[in-house]
Amino acid sequence: MALPTRVSRTAQQLDTFDTAHREFDYMLGQLFGNRPQVATTYWSPYGVDIHEDVDHIVVEAELPGFTKEQVGITMENQTLTISADRPEQNKTGDGKSQTLLNERRFTHVERSFTLPPTVDEKSVAAKLADGLLTITLKKREESKPRRVQVS
Repeated sequence: MALPTRVSRTAQQLDTFDTAHREFDYMLGQLFGNRPQVATTYWSPYGVDIHEDVDHIVVEAELPGFTKEQVGITMENQTLTISADRPEQNKTGDGKSQTLLNERRFTHVERSFTLPPTVDEKSVAAKLADGLLTITLKKREESKPRRVQVS
């Protein structure tokens, strides 16, 4: 079985400044012995889409491989935070196999979003299905457009 000798990943949405910033933080972490937080601090390996209609704001986040017990959602001061943790898979060598390529290394991801004041923080619903987390945030009644009767 042939494995790739060089794995190249491209992220089209990353600009040069973000890449340099992450690499600098990584180097400082290596220098001072800190665990680098490269993937979780500045760039998430999983995508997020946000949609809005008259009644709701819907956040859809890709979290493949995470279970609902591993996902956390918090709302505080108009900030929505999505985090997911899974135990790192340490495969012990049994003498029969060895790891040749390990790309599934993200054990913690976290994203935060500032919400508009029109969101009702008490009315939030979340569902995780097939690796897609869907969070539905209801808007406050007083913030919705209303029709005024002309007399």
